[in-house]
Amino acid sequence: MTRNEDLFSRAQKTIPGGVNSPVRAFRSVGGAPRFFTRGEGSRVWDADGKAYLDYVGSWGPLILGHADADTVAAVQTAAAKGLSFGAPTEAEIELAELLVARVPSMDMVRLVSSGTEATMSAIRLARGFTGRDMIVKFEGCYHGHGDSLLVKAGSGLLTFGNPSSAGVPADLAQHTLVLDYNDAQGLRDAFARHGKTIACVIVEPVAGNMNLIAPKPEFLAAMRELCTQHGAVLIFDEVMTGFRVGPGSAQGLYGITPDLSTFGKVVGGGMPLGAFGGRRDIMEKIAPLGPVYQAGTLSGNPLSVAAGLVTLKKIAAPGFYEALAATTRTLVEGLAGAAKKHGVKLSAQSVGGMFGVYFAATPPTSYAEVMASDKEAFNRFFHAMLDAGVYLAPSAFEAGFVSAAHSEADIAATVAAADAIFAAG
Repeated sequence: MTRNEDLFSRAQKTIPGGVNSPVRAFRSVGGAPRFFTRGEGSRVWDADGKAYLDYVGSWGPLILGHADADTVAAVQTAAAKGLSFGAPTEAEIELAELLVARVPSMDMVRLVSSGTEATMSAIRLARGFTGRDMIVKFEGCYHGHGDSLLVKAGSGLLTFGNPSSAGVPADLAQHTLVLDYNDAQGLRDAFARHGKTIACVIVEPVAGNMNLIAPKPEFLAAMRELCTQHGAVLIFDEVMTGFRVGPGSAQGLYGITPDLSTFGKVVGGGMPLGAFGGRRDIMEKIAPLGPVYQAGTLSGNPLSVAAGLVTLKKIAAPGFYEALAATTRTLVEGLAGAAKKHGVKLSAQSVGGMFGVYFAATPPTSYAEVMASDKEAFNRFFHAMLDAGVYLAPSAFEAGFVSAAHSEADIAATVAAADAIFAAG
């Protein structure tokens, strides 16, 4: 057995499935997961000492690459002063001020410890603000593991959700309406039927949890128009896209102003941190100012705040996003070009520092189109790339991430590895 396999066997005795988050288990692609021992720049090393070019980046937060020296130093300095206080710190204020300055739709923001906390809290706040119960989400969009959000669509345009996880009460799931992503007309029909009872619409403005799906402009525009018309709260889940796809996040990229936004990943610089914020009149309904309760012992943890502050300041450098987007485009164009040269049906696209690779003729625009792609072809490609020293997300239904640490040579090596795999058939 390899060291990775040995660790996986050992882990399964005390950790359910041997992992602390399901996608890490390689269940989708098969085989034993890689246990990483360290990361530096664009690379990670596993327990067997093998190096990989990393396009997961801890699922998006590491926009500066692994072990960025400034970020590590800031965390070390903060840790030396105390790991946690359970009381306010000045650094929390600085991070909140920075987030509000960078995201024009946010007048106020609250820090939490995870993206799931952020989305759960934003939905509770929207319900408390509107006095309504129903939420609208879109098939294939993941907003954390809160009960109301673990719901999938049934058959038909406006089928009410059924729980997609054991332990989610059907009575709770019935308040979640699941629609098709990128279907503006379906959204209009939903509001025509249920507009008076819809508390909020929550969406990944660029979907990243069913692989990368770019939004149709009319879809986001219709969402904003309908929420305004019917008094519902529009929530942009920017846990993944926040400061990943551009300096103003997805809402800045597409010119849509949500009422509430949720953040995670990049804002914590690789440490556990989330945030939600938005209009002042809505945010003032949160305790201790208002009746909507939300709390967290480790919210605004000084180590996470320190990492987030350094990261957000560094990515504000002139030309940062232009360079990141250009690197990511070079990657997807190279992969698509290599596939085309060898007659492999593969397409790819990117938005900022996020990308998607699909074994399909064209990039999908919906959950159904993603599911129609060739999953087995992806699994074979994933393992071949892994053998070649390239670490992609271990699922055909996850977006990939490029960091500022990825060099031209890294991208060229990645494309060359794919070219050799396609050539070998």
